[in-house]
Amino acid sequence: MTDSSWLWALFTIIAAAAQTARNAMQRELTGTLGTVGATHVRFLFGFPFALLFLVVTTMIRGATLPPIGLVFWPWVLVGALAQIAATALMLAAMNDRSFVVTIAYIKTEPVQVALFGFVLLGDKVTLPMAVAILIATAGVIVMSLRPGMPGGLRPTALGLAAGAMFGLSATGYRGAILSLDDPDYVMAATLTLVIGLIIQSGTLSLYLVLRDRSVLVAIARAWRPSLLAGFMGALASQFWFLAFALATAASVRTLALVEVLFAQAISRFFLHQPTTPREAAGIALIVVGVVLLIWSY
Repeated sequence: MTDSSWLWALFTIIAAAAQTARNAMQRELTGTLGTVGATHVRFLFGFPFALLFLVVTTMIRGATLPPIGLVFWPWVLVGALAQIAATALMLAAMNDRSFVVTIAYIKTEPVQVALFGFVLLGDKVTLPMAVAILIATAGVIVMSLRPGMPGGLRPTALGLAAGAMFGLSATGYRGAILSLDDPDYVMAATLTLVIGLIIQSGTLSLYLVLRDRSVLVAIARAWRPSLLAGFMGALASQFWFLAFALATAASVRTLALVEVLFAQAISRFFLHQPTTPREAAGIALIVVGVVLLIWSY
């Protein structure tokens, strides 16, 4: 493997671990801020840390900000707004009380992002990579779907749509990073992150001002725990974007399925919940898919 091969994999694993921690913190905030408020925290309180990352990157690397061309803006807007739309679709699935079922369909994201990347960016997907994506995705579906679970057309449609939006977001952000055409991929990734968070923070803040200002007041009061959640969110995003700068979005989002393994490990070793044969089979498929992906890259 080349240097970029193992670096993108390392960045992705760090991002998945940080995202797992952020998700746990967001769940704690949901009780006081609601789902929209807890979601906004990741953008609003993540932005200052992303800006700090950019300042530190500029100082350490002695680099200047790359010029931003017109082509950058459509890509970053797609990345930022598609991520908000994906989150909204997930919230709709939760309200439908079928979120557990839709998780399996949301995790079809690697398959969908491979299609978006190929069509929009020309990212190549080799046969071994395609097989790895399908195997790892199948593992998540095996772990998520259980016999006799409530389902139906609505949760399936919501899950597939959310997965598509997450995939489109990843593709948009990768397109934005690549459009900067900066040989310093760290600078390009960090600048894209800052601009993306500005768009997301501004959009959701405007939405809450118009629809529910009390949520903004609650967020301000919960600033202490929100800061930590924001930091972990910004840290996760920083490493996602570094990975997007070096590898196709499909590869990154497939390897990101290790997040499921992290959650399963917490369940098994800290919560002392046994692993069922179905979950073990799903874990095996994810591991096989991830190993094949890294080997074939």
